[in-house]
Amino acid sequence: MNTAFTPKQMAERLRVSTTTLRRYERLDLVPDVPRTAGNRRYYTPVHLQAFVALRSLIKGFELPVAYEVMSLLQQGRVEQALWMINVQQHDIQAEKQRIEEVMRLIHRTDFAMYRNIPVTEEMKIGEVAAIAGVNPSAIRHWEKEGLVRAKRNPDNGYRVFTSRELKKIIVLSSLRKTVFFIESMKQLLEALETHDLTTIERSFTTALQKLNEQLEKQMNGISEMMRYIQLSKKEETARTIT
Repeated sequence: MNTAFTPKQMAERLRVSTTTLRRYERLDLVPDVPRTAGNRRYYTPVHLQAFVALRSLIKGFELPVAYEVMSLLQQGRVEQALWMINVQQHDIQAEKQRIEEVMRLIHRTDFAMYRNIPVTEEMKIGEVAAIAGVNPSAIRHWEKEGLVRAKRNPDNGYRVFTSRELKKIIVLSSLRKTVFFIESMKQLLEALETHDLTTIERSFTTALQKLNEQLEKQMNGISEMMRYIQLSKKEETARTIT
């Protein structure tokens, strides 16, 4: 037997509990664990790399994504796992582009059109949701939190939003994944009301920095995942030869 690790050694090396390791095993996120002649469980370098890859993916991606990718790899569906990662990379790129687009919007004085859609001073919730690219439920939540305000059309009683509120909704939809605290959002929207571009740009710069940090973590996770894939292939080839 080549290099081997006991569960305790592996847990210490990864700085996790043995219970965590067993949970990953039960979820079929790592290769089956062999046993010694004395019926003791042990891990190999392939297991080590699998755990490292999983932990790295968890840091860069949402937990369900990391779990699904590792599950696909355990099933031998490498291409599907890689394409799933590709989708996540596309999403973070799209999020970055959206933040940059909204930053340009903030500097615009003319807001009669957005993405080739006319902007008016009386838009229903479905209209602003479509323009901003969010669900109406998200807008209702932001209303409840006091972040945006609708007014009543005196003629028909419908709740409508102005172009100013639409701009707030667009900003909220762009930063919702990077600015987590309601108070931070309120301060940002107050700056938007007063045209405090310095504060606004600082918030967007922070959002972009967080995306950059997430991207770096994602790339590290991908790197560790590829090491795991290559090591698994090497081990499979060695088993075939012998």
